Amino acid sequence: MEDRTQQEQASPAVRKRVQDSFDLQGLMSHLGARLAHIGPGRAHIVLPARPEVTQQHGYVHAGATSAIADSAGGYAALTLFDEESEVLTVECKINLLAPASGAHLEAIGTVLKPGRTLTVCQLEVYSVQPDGARKLIANGQQTLIRVPRTTE
Repeated sequence: MEDRTQQEQASPAVRKRVQDSFDLQGLMSHLGARLAHIGPGRAHIVLPARPEVTQQHGYVHAGATSAIADSAGGYAALTLFDEESEVLTVECKINLLAPASGAHLEAIGTVLKPGRTLTVCQLEVYSVQPDGARKLIANGQQTLIRVPRTTE
């Protein structure tokens, strides 16, 4: 049975706000990552495996893996916040379970406990092979804080 939260889309306004924020992230752009899904309390980020994001053994670097996991959780939380709020990571714990190889990685952030101030998210990163086979290669948890949106 397919997980309905994976299919459910956030409202167009929330999707735009999240995408606009993502587009401001220099690191995600530098890595070549993109948002693949924005749902209520859930966000997916895809990172193509390219030589520029690998470490010395040819696997996707743990820093890139951790970065997309952190951002996926942050954007999952942001989907539940009002438009006057933004999010910052307070704590992030990642367990690397297997070498990151494949055609691309997919990080999934899921809100476990939303809050007025602090929100806790589950983080999962899968390696995806060219044939679509998936393997969990990292998991973790993070705590995020809601902060007022800054205007420029």
